[in-house]
Amino acid sequence: MSRRRSYDQYCSAARALDLVGDRWTLLIVRELLAGPRRYTDLHADLPGVSTDVLASRLKDMERDGLSTRRRLPPPGAAYVYELTSRGRELLPVLQALSVWGQGELGERRPTDALRAHWFALPLLRSLEGEGLVEVRLEEGDFHLYVGAEAGPLYGDGPAPGDPDARLTLDAETGAALARGELALTEAVRQGRVDVTGEGTLAKALREA
Repeated sequence: MSRRRSYDQYCSAARALDLVGDRWTLLIVRELLAGPRRYTDLHADLPGVSTDVLASRLKDMERDGLSTRRRLPPPGAAYVYELTSRGRELLPVLQALSVWGQGELGERRPTDALRAHWFALPLLRSLEGEGLVEVRLEEGDFHLYVGAEAGPLYGDGPAPGDPDARLTLDAETGAALARGELALTEAVRQGRVDVTGEGTLAKALREA
């Protein structure tokens, strides 16, 4: 492997950027917060990244202790990538960047790709407590593990089991939440987010 480029500055911010400052690295972390992912899944959910760059970033992340690669047992027999505890510590960094970048979103451009689970981080910031939440959009379904301290924070598709709350919304509402223009509780009160379920999370949203 090639030697990692460095700013060669005795500064913790510079040292952090030595590891995660390259293009695509933090977005790979965003995808791996969903738990173990195959290379093909990562490539599909990172539109615009070349196969060479993705492979290079994954190797760098493994070398730097941010992620690991392991082979699934048969019949899967495929390699998956997953975050280490060190890599998972980047969650608050991503959340802070997400908040800081709210004002840059604006309206969605015709060239902007969109995946339903990219609304996971804004929604996780809006939910308190613990539990499983299923989110339904026209672009697809995903689920959130609210309050999870280990394991995946979200996943594609319907919830694996009966969720504590089920949220149904459209992409426009999801975008408003992501831009910080609308609070989740306000969206529920306005009828822009439909909440079903009898879990604590569902009741808290309906009563807020």
